[in-house]
Amino acid sequence: MGVNTFGTRFCLTTFGESHGEAIGGVIDGCPSGVPVDFKMIEDELRRRKTAQDTTSSQRNEPDKVIFLSGIYEGMTLGTPIAFIIKNEDAKSSDYDNIKDIYRPSHADYTYYQKYGLRDHRGGGRSSARTLLPCVVAGAIAKQILHSININIKSFVTQIGEERSDSFSMEEIQEILQKVKDRHDTVGAIVRVEVDNVEIGLGEPHFKKLQAALAEAMFSINAVKGFEYGEGFKAASMYGSQCNDLFVRDENGCIKTETNHSGGIQGGISNGEKIYFNVAFKPIPTIMQTQKTVNKEGEEVTYNVEGRHDVCVVPRVLPIVEAMTAIAIMDMELYRF
Repeated sequence: MGVNTFGTRFCLTTFGESHGEAIGGVIDGCPSGVPVDFKMIEDELRRRKTAQDTTSSQRNEPDKVIFLSGIYEGMTLGTPIAFIIKNEDAKSSDYDNIKDIYRPSHADYTYYQKYGLRDHRGGGRSSARTLLPCVVAGAIAKQILHSININIKSFVTQIGEERSDSFSMEEIQEILQKVKDRHDTVGAIVRVEVDNVEIGLGEPHFKKLQAALAEAMFSINAVKGFEYGEGFKAASMYGSQCNDLFVRDENGCIKTETNHSGGIQGGISNGEKIYFNVAFKPIPTIMQTQKTVNKEGEEVTYNVEGRHDVCVVPRVLPIVEAMTAIAIMDMELYRF
C-alpha cells in the first residue's frame, strides 16, 4: 500500500522500530553517477544524535549507517539504495510499566485500536528514532541539490513563549535546562529557507509545491502546524499589503519587490527564496505523574521511566532539512 513510502520519483521507504534489531530504508529513483559524501551523511546523523547534552535523551547510539546496495566505489548506481542503522543501546525494560497503558498524547491508543497490538518499547514504530532513515536519504538528496546550487537551512525561532530571529545553540540549551528543572517539556517553531530553486517547480493543482512540503513536514513526529510565506498572518493583511509586485532588477530579470508568497505562487516556485515555518508540540513524555487508562479501561496513574528529550529542538533540525530536501528532490525529478 506504500504507507511507509514518501515521494513519487525520489522515493524513500522506511522500516523498523525503536527497540528492534535495526531501522533502515530503501531509496528508489536516485539518479546514477552521483558521488556520495559519506562523511556528510555521518555529520547529518550526528546533528540528530542523542546524548549530546543534558536536555536530550541519554540513549547513546553510534548511529552508523550500513549501505547494503545501490552504491559502488562511492557512486550511486541508479538502483535501489538499501541501508540499515542498528539499535545498540536500547533499554526495553524502561518501558515495562507502560505495556498495558495508554500514555497521554502518544500514539499508544491509536496504534492499538488500529492494529490490535503494539510494540510498547520506546514507542515502537511511532518513535522519533524511526526518522533516522529520512536523515540518510535527505543527506543524499541535499548533495544532489547542492550540485545545482539549491541550499536548505533551518533555525529555531520560538521555544515556548520565547521568540528570536534565530536562537543560538547556547540559548536553546539555557532555555531547555530551565524547562527540564521544572520536570516539563516545551514546544517550538522551526523556520526553513530554501535558496535558488528555479522558477517552475510544482504543479498548479494536485502536486502543488507547498502541498508537497506540507506533507513532508507532517510526516515528522510532533508537528502540529505548517505555514509558508506570510501564512496565517496573511489573514490579517489587506491585498495592497500582501501582494508581491513584479519589478525588473538591475540585470533586467523579473523579480518580486517583496516575498509575502514565500517563493511559491499558484503552487509553483517563482524563483524567490522559499520559506516556511513548522510548529512542534511539546514532547508528551513528561517527568511528572499523569492520569490515564489501561487496556481494560481502568483509570491509573503512571510515572515516566527511561531517557527522554525536553524539546524536539535542536535535534529535529536535520530531520526538517532532510524531509525538505527529499520533497524538493522528488519535485525536481517529477518535472522530467
